[in-house]
This record gives sequence, structure tokens and C-alpha cells, in this order.
Amino acid sequence: MKTLETLFTDSIEIKQSKFIAFLFPYQRYEEKMQELRSEHPKAVHFVSAYRYLNEYDQIVEYSGDDGEPKGTSGKPTLAVLQGHDLINAAIITVRYFGGTKLGPGGLVRAYAEAANAAYAQAVTIPYAKHFIQKLECDYTHISLVEYECAQQNIAIVAKLFGEKGAIFTIEGTAENLERLFVLLGRTVQKH
Repeated sequence: MKTLETLFTDSIEIKQSKFIAFLFPYQRYEEKMQELRSEHPKAVHFVSAYRYLNEYDQIVEYSGDDGEPKGTSGKPTLAVLQGHDLINAAIITVRYFGGTKLGPGGLVRAYAEAANAAYAQAVTIPYAKHFIQKLECDYTHISLVEYECAQQNIAIVAKLFGEKGAIFTIEGTAENLERLFVLLGRTVQKH
């Protein structure tokens, strides 16, 4: 499986209808939909699809036609995500109607082509499950923990300063977290 870290977009035009596809991480789906609806008030359809892994490592999929004939837009968009084995990703395609009806087959091809155009722009990375871990260290080791987290590609989600030291909430792959704890040894305590 593959995923992505940022937004990619491309557009196509078919019979004066413009299709602008936005491919981005699933976590931004709700926010991006609101943003696109306000940025494109004259657009007639906001077709969407997404795939993500839930907390039980099950793939959850969704596709929405947003007023287009049933099955002609959301499903072909979802098929692009499935076909490229993307996970934790979403596509929203904004359509401006050009005056000529495309018919069911034309809509299926147009939405799939728009989604594939956005995918062609994308830089994907291999998917790796991330875990959240807490660790505690003395104040004298804070800069060492921050440095090693950066070196091991581990995100620092939060830092809490207490009486005895700092408590870090970190996120990374199982392998990177294990390597971090080996490197830091006794300078940190897991929580």
C-alpha cells in the first residue's frame, strides 16, 4: 500500500466541462471539502472518494456522486484510489458544467481521467502504520531526545514539562520507535 503527505491537483476539460481533481491525505477530507465549496461557488458537483485504515486495520471506503447519476462519478474515482493501492487518501473532483451532457459512459471516463491526472502529479510513499508512544526524560536530555526523534523520523506530537522532567508524546513506525528507545537507552523511560 502507498499513501501521500500533501495535496496534488490537476484538471481536464471535456466538451467544455472542467474537472479539477484534488488528491490529498484523508485526515484533511472534511476541511478540504468545505474549503473547495467556498472557493468554487459556481461549480455544480463535488464528487468525492476516500480510503483509510480504521483502528482495527480494516479498510474503510466511501464514494459520493454529489448529484451526478448514481455510480457514474464517485465509484470511478474510488476505483482510481483502489487501482493505485492508495490508503489514507481522498480525492475530491470539482466539476464546472460546460453545457453538453456527457452521458453515463462519458461521466465515468471523465471522473476516472481527472482522478488519474491528479495521481500522475502525486509523490507517494510506502504506507507504514504509526504508533503513539509516551516517554519521559530529565531536562538535561530534552535536546538529545528532540535530535534523535528527528534523526529517526519520529514526530513529536506534544511536550509536557513537569517537576522532574519532560514528557514527550511521539509518533512513528514500530521499527523507528524501537530504534529510538535502543539509541536513548536509560536516558528515557517509556510510559
